[in-house]
Amino acid sequence: MRRATPALLAILAVSAADYSSGQDRYLAPLMVVVPSIAALTLRPAELLLVCFLGFVALLGLSHYDRMDNLHDGRFLFGALLSYVALAVFSAWVAGLRMRRAAAYAAVSSVAEAAQRALLSLPGPSVGPLRLAVRYVSAADAARIGGDLYSVLDTPHGTRVLVGDVRGKGLGAVRTAAVVLGAFREAAYDENGLSAVAARIEASVERHVPDGEFTTALFAEFSRPGAMELLHYGHVPPIRVERDGTVTVLEAVDPWVPLGLGKLAKGSPNSVTLPFGADDVLVLCTDGVVEAKHHRSGEFYPLAERVGPLVRDAARSSAELETAVGRIYADLLVHTGGDLGDDALLLLISRTDRDRDRLRNG
Repeated sequence: MRRATPALLAILAVSAADYSSGQDRYLAPLMVVVPSIAALTLRPAELLLVCFLGFVALLGLSHYDRMDNLHDGRFLFGALLSYVALAVFSAWVAGLRMRRAAAYAAVSSVAEAAQRALLSLPGPSVGPLRLAVRYVSAADAARIGGDLYSVLDTPHGTRVLVGDVRGKGLGAVRTAAVVLGAFREAAYDENGLSAVAARIEASVERHVPDGEFTTALFAEFSRPGAMELLHYGHVPPIRVERDGTVTVLEAVDPWVPLGLGKLAKGSPNSVTLPFGADDVLVLCTDGVVEAKHHRSGEFYPLAERVGPLVRDAARSSAELETAVGRIYADLLVHTGGDLGDDALLLLISRTDRDRDRLRNG
C-alpha cells in the first residue's frame, strides 16, 4: 500500500538503527514517530494496523536489548504506554483530517462547478473568430478566483471581454457574475464598446461593494481586417503576426478599472487597430504576466516568449489550440510547475471563411 510506505519505512529505520547500535543502546522508543507519520496519509483503521506492526517491532527490539531488570521494565512500560496513547490520538487526528478533507473537497467542487457555469466556455469558434482558452485556478487554498471572459456574436459584431476581479474566493466570483451578466446583456443592446462598458460600470456601482474593482479589456470584431479595443486598466493584449512578429497593444488612452469610474472624469476612448487574416491576438490576465520565476523571482516575459510559441497558429483550430498549450507549458516551466494566482490565456484568430474574404479583397 503506497500510502503506508512512509510509516513502514519508519518502522524499518528505527529497527535497523536499534539493531545496528548493539544491545548497549536502546533506540526502540523512537518507534513513537510511526503513529505521527501514519496520521498524515492513512485512514484510522489502516493507521491502527500499521501501529500494531510498530508495537510488535517495539516489543521485539526490547527483547533483543534485554530489557528484563526492574529499572528497565519500568522504562519499557512507559515507552509502550506512550506508544499506545500516541497511536490512539493519531487515529483520531487521521479521522479528523479525513472529515475536513472531504468537506473541503465538497465545497471546492461546488465552487468550481459554479465558476464553470458562470464562465460558460465558448466553442472553438464564435462568429468569424477561432478561440483557444486556458483557464487555470491558483494552486492554493483559494481554488476559485475572479478571472473572467466571454465571447459573444452580436448584431454589432463579435464582442470579447477579458477581466480580472481584485481578490479571490466567493466575493470575487460574485463580482465576476455581476460583470459577466451585465456584459451579456449590454453586448447585444448597445451600439458601441464605450456604451457596453458604461452599462457594466453602472451595474458594478449598484451591486458591488465600494472599493472592489475589475480590470477589463473589451474587443470588437465587426469589420474585416480590423478590431476595436477598449482598455480598463487591464493587461495589454499582444498581436502576433504570421512570422512571429510581436506587437504589444498598449492603451493609448488608459482608463481606470470597472468600479472606480467615480474617481475619473470624462470617458475612455476605444482604438481601432489592424487584425489581419494570419494574425493571432493573445489576451491574458495578470496571473500570467506576473507569474514569478521559481528561482530568480522575475515575472514571466510573455511578450518576449510568445512570438515563436504562437507563430503561424492562425492556420487552423488545432494549431491555435496547440499554441495556447505551448504558452501554458512554457509558463509552468518558468514558475517551476506552480501558479500563485489564477491564470487565463485566450488566443483569437480568424476562421478560414473570414481569412479568405480578407485575402480576396
